[in-house]
Amino acid sequence: MTPASFSDVAIPIRKKVAFYTLGCKLNFSETATIARDFSNEEFERVAFEKPADIYVINTCSVTDNADKKFKGLVKRALSKNPNAFVAAIGCYAQLQPEQLAAIDGVDLVLGATEKFKLTAYLNDLTKKENPEVHACEIEEVDFYESGFSLGDRTRSFLKVQDGCDYKCTYCTIPQARGISRSDRLENVISNAKNIAAQGIREIVLTGVNIGDYGKGEFGNKKHEHTFLELIQALDRVEGVERIRISSIEPNLLQDETIEFVSQSQRFVPHFHIPLQSGSDQILNKMKRRYLSGLYRERVKKIKSLMPDACIGVDVIVGFPGETEEHFLETFRFLEELPVSYLHVFTYSERPNTEAVSLANPIPMELRSKRSKLLRSLSVKKRHQFYESQLGKEVEVLFENENKKGYIQGFSTNYVKVRSPWNPERVNTTLKVRLETIDEGGYVRFSL
Repeated sequence: MTPASFSDVAIPIRKKVAFYTLGCKLNFSETATIARDFSNEEFERVAFEKPADIYVINTCSVTDNADKKFKGLVKRALSKNPNAFVAAIGCYAQLQPEQLAAIDGVDLVLGATEKFKLTAYLNDLTKKENPEVHACEIEEVDFYESGFSLGDRTRSFLKVQDGCDYKCTYCTIPQARGISRSDRLENVISNAKNIAAQGIREIVLTGVNIGDYGKGEFGNKKHEHTFLELIQALDRVEGVERIRISSIEPNLLQDETIEFVSQSQRFVPHFHIPLQSGSDQILNKMKRRYLSGLYRERVKKIKSLMPDACIGVDVIVGFPGETEEHFLETFRFLEELPVSYLHVFTYSERPNTEAVSLANPIPMELRSKRSKLLRSLSVKKRHQFYESQLGKEVEVLFENENKKGYIQGFSTNYVKVRSPWNPERVNTTLKVRLETIDEGGYVRFSL
């Protein structure tokens, strides 16, 4: 019998799949985890801008802009391949599944639980006149799915917690992600070791409310471990140079945590602490769990132990009932605090939230004006912080992208530097002296 020639052997055609993530670091972590389910002979992952057979968009529900951006992404995907299968997953898919399914070109909508089983829904990739929708009741979302990102950057987003038990009047996240629950400590440590083994130098801890870590770790409301115990255990993981805490609520950022970070060789002096408003009256209307005085104390504590620490702030403008005096209270509060930059969110009405029914909504043009004022303050704050760091020696971790002929990197305390592209510096740590701030707002350095 004559052996079959190589040309006679049928080679299966791999389906091309592309991903796009809207929203937070937690979404990026989960997209990366879901994408690893496609790492087999059946699928080939490609960039979102390339022609693909399947486009997966991980959605966000925090702002109205994220909703609008989703529609644009569907159009972009279908412009590359009009016959592509488009799947919407994530928070917006859980909150408004029928609304997403009504968008022309969408074939599949998966909610909070179902998104982690995406490959099971891809047996038939023909375009659908009537899209499939699978989104469970949010009360049923009580299990935890581990996650971390690999391969995309010089850092990894490590998911440690999901969901939220807070009832902030403007927020849809509890409706989109369910109750607060945590990964088991041994799983977090195992994932951190896995990340370190890949040569990734920085881990960013992510979750919806990471300061609540430990709740729901074993499927109950009891705290088996605390956030402090989590970071103490991670601090002992060999092979990771840096660990960065992402956003943490001020009422859950304990003095003991700040003190531990100040002494740690791995945890970096960078905190991102949501404020939302500098007015106690507005904080009460938002049903936040602290007042401005506690926030001020947290910043003071950080700066007393780590004078060069970077502190980022989330702030919402245009919340219902926010008078000019309320806004000025917030502006002056932030102007006086030694914080380093602001993430400014213009309040947008979200369905099924308490804030929608509050009196005295703020006109959109006034919301926009206030946002611009706070964004200008953010530019000023960042410049002041960078100026305070000039002349100091810092360790910079360089990124892996060539951005218009430059390589960029971040110091441990989140100063952004750049220099002419040098591929030998990719994913390396270098001690440099910060020298000047260039026209793009980056810091230049000398060796």
